[in-house]
Amino acid sequence: MGQPNEIYDKYLTRAISEINDLTGEMLRCRLCSHSKSMPVIGSGHPLADIMLLKYRVQPSELHEGVAFFGRAGTAIMKSCQRLGIDPLQLYGTNVLKCGSVRDDAKAEAHCLEYLRREIAIVEPKLIVAMGGKVVAALDRLALPTASPVECEVGEIVELTPGTEVLVTPDIDSSLDEQRLKAAFWRAFRRLGEWYEAIPPY
Repeated sequence: MGQPNEIYDKYLTRAISEINDLTGEMLRCRLCSHSKSMPVIGSGHPLADIMLLKYRVQPSELHEGVAFFGRAGTAIMKSCQRLGIDPLQLYGTNVLKCGSVRDDAKAEAHCLEYLRREIAIVEPKLIVAMGGKVVAALDRLALPTASPVECEVGEIVELTPGTEVLVTPDIDSSLDEQRLKAAFWRAFRRLGEWYEAIPPY
């Protein structure tokens, strides 16, 4: 009976080691020399089923150095509790890893390789792409066997044969206005339906 757990433990040990190596590389990165802040690293379980993906880091994330620290992360954790989603199934990160970047396109060109490796390590079953810039960045990643992300907000489509994408509005720009907040949560609720439908391990 212990064999599947042993296999999982080996995968988990490898994923933790690979995430730690990637984090070390990111923290040493000086490609965007104009950035005055340290890169913000991903947070959550390194073999999560669900990857939460925003475009840019917020001041609270810069302060702590961790993705989804602050209002967005707190709001999402509360919502996931309501939806019955195990927080151990979540990993959150940003497309752009640094704050105060002057040129998004140049920074993204450097950061996409980090994101590509994060996706390869975590191997999420679903990526929650928060906003149009995230969707465009996923397309520019050109992952092997990936299809273009062509869907409406609130829809789930296949990205690769093993990973789907749920598109939502950008959470950071949705939290201060009731109409935008409602639109975000309406789309995000689809995650609960998806989570309920995935087969048990």
